[in-house]
Amino acid sequence: MLSYHTAGDSHGPALLGILEGFPAHVPVREEEVNAMLARRQGGYGRSRRQSIERDRAEFVAGVWKGETTGAPVGILLRNRAAKNQKDVRARTVPRPGHADLAGAWKYGWEADFNPVIERSSARETAMRVAIGALCRRLLVELGIEVLGYVRQIGEVRAEIPELPLADLRQRVEQSDFYCPDSQSEADMRAAVDRAREAGDSLGGIVEVVAEGVPPGFGGLSHPEHRLDAQIAQQLMSIPSAKAVEIGEGIAGAGLPGSRVHDAIRLREGKIVRATNRAGGMEGGISNGERIVVRVYHKPIPTLVRGMDSVDLATLEETRAPYIRSDVAVVPAASVVAEAVLSFALARAVLLKFGHDHLGDIREALKAYKNRLRGF
Repeated sequence: MLSYHTAGDSHGPALLGILEGFPAHVPVREEEVNAMLARRQGGYGRSRRQSIERDRAEFVAGVWKGETTGAPVGILLRNRAAKNQKDVRARTVPRPGHADLAGAWKYGWEADFNPVIERSSARETAMRVAIGALCRRLLVELGIEVLGYVRQIGEVRAEIPELPLADLRQRVEQSDFYCPDSQSEADMRAAVDRAREAGDSLGGIVEVVAEGVPPGFGGLSHPEHRLDAQIAQQLMSIPSAKAVEIGEGIAGAGLPGSRVHDAIRLREGKIVRATNRAGGMEGGISNGERIVVRVYHKPIPTLVRGMDSVDLATLEETRAPYIRSDVAVVPAASVVAEAVLSFALARAVLLKFGHDHLGDIREALKAYKNRLRGF
């Protein structure tokens, strides 16, 4: 089973990551990993923290001469904004929308919940992006492409063109908002600027898609085998994520079945779908169509103008403090979503075809595709 563990605090010396169950002979292209890390730090609306850090992954185990070895992969990301714990003042006024209060109660840090802030920070997602970048390289080697992009910021909704993923990626990489609809960028920029001036923040919607995924990933025998459930769990673990939509799940809840399900047709001996409202998954199993998932992100809860709170030291009402934060995290969240979906799909691949050797996996995938009638 492919799995990972992360450790480290937002302002600790470094973030640590261990990726287990990853096959041997997958090329490790550090420039790809670091480019994905840089994208996570970019995007319009980010905080000053991102200009301090220069994330570069250090592979300290599981890599030999540019390829994975089959052993656990160890990754290190050093924090340039590291702080001495002795110099950090105690925090006792929790910020609404953060883990401050719930974490302070759970772990007994009412007198100073800095440890809760440090670990619950979205800084941890930098390591998940590094891990996801390795998983994405594995998928590319197998002919599977994954891309995340912004579909909405605040009330500004983009129109996503129907294009191959390579063309969408080119548009995304040219955008300050990681959005393939250039016509919406001016409105998004204005919305973020208004929120910044008002001391407020904005949320939005990220869409992440995968192309080249064959049918048969996931399963229906047990609830935990369902691919859509696995993907939703991974995406919901992203800080600020509050909802996940598979395909046209939200709109489809209000429509009759005849306008929701995807007709199965035959064209030149191949089975095809007239539409893809299911988002590439039916019954918890991939069906060969493009996987389409949306993540709904709440606005960042740290606000310049603050919100009502209670000081845990005195139990008196007060205003929550402002701690440096983003105005809109949605563009960066699209990179995290891309990494997280890459991990979920890589795990599905390895569960089906084994995890020892990239060449064996490639041959098993080829044989599997050849036996699918009508694919």
